[in-house]
Amino acid sequence: MAVNYFKKIGARRLLIMIMGNVFLGMGISIFKLSGLGNDPFSGMVMALANILGFSYASFLLVINGGLFIFELAAGRRLIGIGTLVNAFLLGYNGLWPLLFPVPDTMLRRVVTVLVGVIVTSFGVSLYQTPNAGVAPYDSISLITAKSRPLIPYFWHRIATDAVCAVICFLA
Repeated sequence: MAVNYFKKIGARRLLIMIMGNVFLGMGISIFKLSGLGNDPFSGMVMALANILGFSYASFLLVINGGLFIFELAAGRRLIGIGTLVNAFLLGYNGLWPLLFPVPDTMLRRVVTVLVGVIVTSFGVSLYQTPNAGVAPYDSISLITAKSRPLIPYFWHRIATDAVCAVICFLA
């Protein structure tokens, strides 16, 4: 069964999806390096990890593990190899602070965050194009939208991001 799945996806699509996740991880690290903010989910994970004394990567594994269980129970059709790669390998890309100094002026911070936007956008396009599975966090709004079809997906996604932003702010 797994062999058929990998044949269906193909080596090229698998490689593109993995590269997309590598670029996503780089983009998140670059955003963090800029000091100008991250997406709501990454920001929430960073804030909670900091409070609880975990590294970002370790705490991301814990959070994604819990979300994966939810996805397994409520949205099994969304799971693919991309789900597993995104859930369990994305947080291990903190090389940027080792390679580049922390930006010390606002101009450098803005340039850094712009580089982060480009890198993250490229990563998202590579990750989503092969259609190899949905990340555990992204599956929440897809699952809730399917269970509440009268409310457009847009509002489900806004709600999940808003909850993360509030938790991040409180943490």
